[in-house]
Amino acid sequence: MIEFRQVCKKYENTIIIENLDLTIPTGEFLTVIGSSGSGKTTLMKMINGLVSIDSGDVLIDGKSIADEDLIELRRRIGYAIQGNILFPHLTVFENIAYVLRLKQYPQEDIERIVYEKLDMIGLSHEIATMFPNALSGGQQQRVGIARALASNPDILLMDEPFGAVDAITRYQVQNELKQLHRQLKNTIVFITHDIAEALKLGTRVMVLDEGKIQQIGTPDEIRLHPKNEFVERLIVLSGV
Repeated sequence: MIEFRQVCKKYENTIIIENLDLTIPTGEFLTVIGSSGSGKTTLMKMINGLVSIDSGDVLIDGKSIADEDLIELRRRIGYAIQGNILFPHLTVFENIAYVLRLKQYPQEDIERIVYEKLDMIGLSHEIATMFPNALSGGQQQRVGIARALASNPDILLMDEPFGAVDAITRYQVQNELKQLHRQLKNTIVFITHDIAEALKLGTRVMVLDEGKIQQIGTPDEIRLHPKNEFVERLIVLSGV
C-alpha cells in the first residue's frame, strides 16, 4: 500500500502538490490524468524518492520512505517512462537483466527470468541478442516494460510509457499491460495525458489539477458522474 499524508511540494513560489492525502491499496491500477503542470509526474516521483517532499510523508506498506535507503527502494520498484530509455550499448537481454545483476541474482535465474519476461510481453527470444536501435518503437516499449518487471516488483511506476508509439502499437501494449496486471496483481501508478487511456486501464482513475485531486473513482464514476466542471470538461473534450 502507498500512502500520501498531507504532502506538499513547491518549486520556488509555485505550489505543485498541496496537502495531498491519498491511499493506493495493494494491487490497484491507478491511472493519473491532468493538465500539463498539474503535478502528475511529481507525485509519481515522490513514491521512489526521485522528488523530495517539502512537508508531509509518503509511506510504502506503513514505512516512511524517509527512513529507507533510496537506492535499495528504487531497486524494489519498477519504473518505466516514455521511450523507456533503454541502454543503447546493451543488448535486449542485458537491458532486461540489468536490475537482476545489480541485485546479484544467479546467472541461471537471470536467464530464466529474461526469457520468461520476453514471453510475457509477446516478444521472440531471438531479439535477446539485438541492440535497441534495431528494434521498432513498439518493441522498445515492450522491452522497457519487461525490464521494469524483471525483478517482480510489488510496485510499478509508469510515466506516459506509450506516448511515443503509434496508435496500433499503443492499443496492443495497453491490452498486454492490462493482462499483466490481472496476472501479477502488482500495484501500478500510471501517468497519462489521454483520458481514454486512463479510463481503459485503471481500476481507479485520479484527475489532478493544480496539485489537487479533482476526482478519484472507478472509470465509470469518472465518465458518468464527473464531480466538477474541470472533470466534466475533460470528459467532454475527449469525446469518451
